[in-house]
Amino acid sequence: MDTIGILLTIIKLTGALAVFLFAMKLMSEGLQKFAGSKLRHTLTKITGKPWSGILAGTGVTSIIQSSTATTVMTVGFAGAGLLTLAGAIAVVMGANIGTTVTAWIITLFGLSGGGDEKVPLMPMVIAAIGLFFIFSKKDRMQYLGQTIIGLAMLILGLGLMGDSVPPLNEDVAQSIASLGHWGYWSVLLFIVVGAILCIILQTSSAMTAVILLMASQGWIDFPTSMALVIGQNLGTTLTAQVVAMTTGTTGKRTARAHLVFNVVGAILFIVPFYPICDAVWFVAEKLDPILPHVPILPLAITIFHTLFNVFTTIVLSFFIPQLVKIVTWMVPDKNADEGDEEFRLTYLEPNLLSTAELNLQSAKSEIEEFSKRVLRMYTFLPGLRTAKNDEEFDAIMARIAKYEGITDRMEMEISKFLTKVGSGDVSVHASERVSTMLRIIDNLESIGDAIYQIAMTRQNKREDAVHFDAGLNANLDQMTQLVQEALDVMDRNLHDYDHVDLDAAYDAEHAINAYRDRLRKQHLDALKLGVYDYAIGNAYSSLYALYEKLGDYVLNVSEAIDSSRKHSED
Repeated sequence: MDTIGILLTIIKLTGALAVFLFAMKLMSEGLQKFAGSKLRHTLTKITGKPWSGILAGTGVTSIIQSSTATTVMTVGFAGAGLLTLAGAIAVVMGANIGTTVTAWIITLFGLSGGGDEKVPLMPMVIAAIGLFFIFSKKDRMQYLGQTIIGLAMLILGLGLMGDSVPPLNEDVAQSIASLGHWGYWSVLLFIVVGAILCIILQTSSAMTAVILLMASQGWIDFPTSMALVIGQNLGTTLTAQVVAMTTGTTGKRTARAHLVFNVVGAILFIVPFYPICDAVWFVAEKLDPILPHVPILPLAITIFHTLFNVFTTIVLSFFIPQLVKIVTWMVPDKNADEGDEEFRLTYLEPNLLSTAELNLQSAKSEIEEFSKRVLRMYTFLPGLRTAKNDEEFDAIMARIAKYEGITDRMEMEISKFLTKVGSGDVSVHASERVSTMLRIIDNLESIGDAIYQIAMTRQNKREDAVHFDAGLNANLDQMTQLVQEALDVMDRNLHDYDHVDLDAAYDAEHAINAYRDRLRKQHLDALKLGVYDYAIGNAYSSLYALYEKLGDYVLNVSEAIDSSRKHSED
């Protein structure tokens, strides 16, 4: 083959791979939009049992065709307290099983060829079916149509890749074959090659297609294919490791668990490699008469791919507590006590999740983290009154000021993320959820500002040597407690948008307003009677008014959630 021929072959292969990857993206996005909020709630229903987590991870990954997206979602759930680390590990295990669906789709529908037809019939029939749904007036049916057409393009793209592969040159065949004559050294070599190729392609689905295609064209034999599959499973863990570098402790531990899982699986299959090779080939031969249109070599590879993930999951599911200990040892919590003192976004990784339906779950987890920071910031306020000296008072003020800066930056970063999500191709429900989240973070930031203003009022009072008597301090303590109860209601509502307790939010707000009215009346009477001077009265009234204003922002959060829920039900 001359230089021009080689160049044309590379261009054809690259274009065919682009069609395949675009089809995967189209199908994945359609499925995620079609599933909508139900997809986001699937993982939140997990109990503490390992197999429920494994099944959930398998199901979600089978739907969205991205184990990376499932892993990132899982990190968000664990950090939000919806999943323990053990539960997160179980979901990651299930995600590995879910990735085998791609291999079966390709093997059963994408490698049978189109006969002598210039255009394969199967993908055209599938695309025609999807066309009926695309023109539906209902959004969910359009998303289903997008999914079906994505599947048709996936099969077509795989066929184009197969047509683009040149006939196997005898010299090339001998070169590849010679690499397989070194026994276990050859196995290790192809494992490394598989890992590198998967890292380059940045998707295990595309790597699976490449392995199956090479095997069906006679480029590689079965043992080589098995080694590439093992390497692929190792290579796919790199993305999670890179992402985990920017996340908190839970994210890093979940990513390490993914790595440990695949490394252990590789060891389990490398040691008895050739006996497993013979056993899988035996099973493929038995299934070959049942699936006559499927080439036996791709079928055997798919069986091995499934066996690797299912067997490893079954074995390691009994050792999840030990896995938790291992990854906890690998990623110690260096900032267990002061982790909230630094600004960081834990769950937002816009380049990993392919659609708004999944991006919004990460944003929700980040907003819950935002709420956690605000509630912690609020707990510093009582210390300003009870501080025994200036050093203690100044230390608390410094912490409050630091948290106020953190809330400002969190509001800005989450807002930028949501605006980017909302500007994309999103469903109506997702667009409404983006608007809701923008309102929520705006009010959370306002709560942080109100807390800081209360702290500054306390500081000014201290500098001016203004002192409250026991009665005024008791009144403000009671107001502090009422606002704390409202904050607790708000935080609970932020964890479940579909079951917001608006009545409890209103009750808490009414209690704050009623108490504010009572304090204001008492304050005006005290001023008339000259119970305390203007400086004391001004500081006192400013404080209870700021607490009441803080309560308004708290209520706004629950009202925003409830408004979104009502829109989604309409």
